Amino acid sequence: MMALAARISGPAVDHERDELPEISLRLLNWFTWYSRRYLRRHFHSLRISRAGFPPSGSDQPLVIYSNHASWWDPLLWLALKAEFFPAYSAFSPIDAEALSRYKLLGRLGFFGVERKTIRGAVQFVRAAEAILHRPKHILAMTPQGRFADLRERPVFFESGIGHLATRVQRAVFLPMASEFVYWEERLPEILVRFGAPIEVDASKDERDAETWTRLFETSLEKTQDALAAESLRRHSGEFETVLRGRAGQGGIYDWYRAARARLRGERFTREHGAK
Repeated sequence: MMALAARISGPAVDHERDELPEISLRLLNWFTWYSRRYLRRHFHSLRISRAGFPPSGSDQPLVIYSNHASWWDPLLWLALKAEFFPAYSAFSPIDAEALSRYKLLGRLGFFGVERKTIRGAVQFVRAAEAILHRPKHILAMTPQGRFADLRERPVFFESGIGHLATRVQRAVFLPMASEFVYWEERLPEILVRFGAPIEVDASKDERDAETWTRLFETSLEKTQDALAAESLRRHSGEFETVLRGRAGQGGIYDWYRAARARLRGERFTREHGAK
């Protein structure tokens, strides 16, 4: 840990010379459209907690850090970015080896980081610093570094996010919890809640990396607890639906239900339940 801190605590990045991945807007827009369509096919809805909406009206750079719930996380993020942060440029770290196999991801804002090495830690902090030096830029990350259940306690992060907080100025760190659950329909729901934003300015705050990391872990854990409680209550009124997918059973059963409703002069609703 001390060696890592020593390597990272070097001189600040020359932001004028540092180059970020070049995002192809055409490719990003197409892949976002595809992601939304794919989510609609496989989920009943994407719902955002009304008590946990993301902040708006600021140009400050953002670090959105979330639990790593599933394989679906990147597609979910693209849908959320288009819905809530359309004017922002978003970037996200990815394993360097994976990026070498899927180079297309680099055109979508992903940048490579070597896993479990000091070199990788330096790569991450330097790239993240460059991103957060610019207004209306987002660094999206899953600091757990692995898939983890929403209810796993305690929440534990790798150290990169804490070291980043000791170096950036005027950035907002925003926790985001997501969960994939079944309510009343054949297909599952995606539930999302944003937590309280944490404003970070390393020039005015002397907290060390470990203290920052513990603070971010606690913040995400509280956000996850709040989302889990909402999920348990199953009150759709606590959420705003931002993406609606398939409903009903499909096939012959829904054809029969629709025909019966017409014969009775009733309105046919595909949803199995009331949500």
